[in-house]
Amino acid sequence: MMQFQVIVAPCRSALAVLFGALALSLPVCAQTPADDVLLQMKQAFERNDKARLSALLPQAGGHPLEAWAAYWELKARLPDASAAEVQAFFTRYAGTYQEDRLRNDWLLVLGKNRDWQNFAATHPGFRMGDDREVSCYAILADAVRNGQPTQEQAQEVRRNWFAQRNSDDGCLAAAGHMLAAGLLAPQDVWKKARMAVDTNRPKAAYDAIALVDPDLLKLFQQVNANPAKFLAGHAAAPARAPKEMVVLALLKMGANDPDAAARLLDAKWGAVLTAEERNRLWGALGRQAATRLLPWATNYFNNVTKNSDLTDDMLAWRVRASLRAGSWKDVQSTIEAMSPAQQQEPAWIYWKARALAQQGGDGRSAEAKALYENIAGTKGFYELLALNELGRSAIPPDRPQPPSAQEKAAARANPGLQRALYAIGIGLRTEGVREWNYATNLHDKGGMGDRELLAAADLACERQVWDRCINTSERTKSILDIEQRYPMPYRDTVLDKSRAIGLDPAYVYGLIRQESRFIMDARSSVGATGLMQIMPATARWTARKIGLSHFTPALMTDPGTNITIGTNYLKLALDDFDGSMALAAAAYNAGPGRPRAWRNGPALEAAIWIENIPFNETRDYVKKVIANTTVYAALLTSKPQSIKNRLGNIGPRDESKPEPNQDLP
Repeated sequence: MMQFQVIVAPCRSALAVLFGALALSLPVCAQTPADDVLLQMKQAFERNDKARLSALLPQAGGHPLEAWAAYWELKARLPDASAAEVQAFFTRYAGTYQEDRLRNDWLLVLGKNRDWQNFAATHPGFRMGDDREVSCYAILADAVRNGQPTQEQAQEVRRNWFAQRNSDDGCLAAAGHMLAAGLLAPQDVWKKARMAVDTNRPKAAYDAIALVDPDLLKLFQQVNANPAKFLAGHAAAPARAPKEMVVLALLKMGANDPDAAARLLDAKWGAVLTAEERNRLWGALGRQAATRLLPWATNYFNNVTKNSDLTDDMLAWRVRASLRAGSWKDVQSTIEAMSPAQQQEPAWIYWKARALAQQGGDGRSAEAKALYENIAGTKGFYELLALNELGRSAIPPDRPQPPSAQEKAAARANPGLQRALYAIGIGLRTEGVREWNYATNLHDKGGMGDRELLAAADLACERQVWDRCINTSERTKSILDIEQRYPMPYRDTVLDKSRAIGLDPAYVYGLIRQESRFIMDARSSVGATGLMQIMPATARWTARKIGLSHFTPALMTDPGTNITIGTNYLKLALDDFDGSMALAAAAYNAGPGRPRAWRNGPALEAAIWIENIPFNETRDYVKKVIANTTVYAALLTSKPQSIKNRLGNIGPRDESKPEPNQDLP
């Protein structure tokens, strides 16, 4: 789903959300002078205008969102704030999202200043516990104050450091401390450097190398500037080249030209590297080839002698390349080499089951069936596919007992939920979403229970805050309210506009749910607007194509116009891609040119083609749109639905058919 902001439109006072019981089902917007103060403070915070924040803060006193105003003002000057000021904030706004968020920010300041005494006093109150850098600082603080760190602490630092994509002071300092204590090995640090180069994070690689061998930093700068030149300069005497730099150079080179890097690794450099280093390089080159959908990606992966030397991301791409090649035995063995956590993801449970079933035999078939049973359901793409593999179709389950009057009253009385709705209502969507998520997921340890979540989702649905309705309902574990998770706002318009042009309304709903979560005023960071997130140029093109006169992009905030333009564009894309929902959804997300290229190659079942989409966002998007479509079809028709019936096969375009609409934007 796209990241978006919300256009604030004039309507009734937002104060009704907290202080009135009437007309609460309508969206609310900034109207009162007090609300305007909050919006001005948010803008000043984004500009880091400390003087403006301090001047406006007194005017926010007593406002329902006063805690946000106070947070912005103090956060902007936090490095220079006193401990007494911070503690006063904690006391005044105890129990709120803002209190815990500021505690997170303050812990980062204390850690950076190496104020371990105040850090140790503050850290136990940090409820969210969602900041890896703070976790690293906490271990470092304990190690500094109490002496020798433990191996368990070193491993936690290692996990957090490896998970951080960008360099940060906390985990870098903790890693350096563990390295000095002999609890992290130099190989761990070089592994971090390789991971950083592999993900194009040269600063993180530089900082790691500075820990283990500062004398090599000048060579690393040469590697980062021009890896091919570095390798060529050491070609005459490869044994004397620092092999760590060779590995980093081949990784860097492989990101742009995996075939050239593979030739150098095979012909020259492989002999001077360890087996583990060669395996990691072949895994990285195989992944680069696989993301380009090159058929020889499997050849690169076949040079790996030990799958356990590869990262989970490399292993995932080895599975994808093996699926394209039809190498089911490799699919199984590669999945079994993944980390336990990754093996439990529905995608890899499903493909392992398929690999077992394809290889045949009573034992493998029984294991495959057990794996399908483990995930089968309506929760997502692979859960629906597993359902089909078991010979079953998607049927909407009976709705659970609705929230009682008491449960609804508790949700309405929850101050965090009310502040969240208020913030969303006046245009502070980001702040409102954060506060809502904190109230439902984090305020109490373990988050709300299922009945509480159901009532909170019901409140969001009632207020037509559809994204919080859906996301909150999706958090329930033992209760499933399918109609709450898959609402159908604008039902008559969607059904009429879709059916008028021969488009499946379930497909339209599936796409809208993923694009905007039914937020009519949504606007993406790149300018896409409304329910169906149409770019202005695309809207104008589609309006001309369907003969919609007097159209202007400003009309895209009108639900009827947005749905008219969106459904017609989707139908044009669907027609261009031979009726393939998967290809059309990919075109809707990534533009039509990319899926036109991605479909070239072997004819594949659509599920394999989707899993091999090179862009993570588009791959996830297409899966969710197709899964959403299947569930919406079951709800709209009250009939069992098969996701496989919506997939089919995907291969190169049939040259005997007319050329696609090349100007489709």
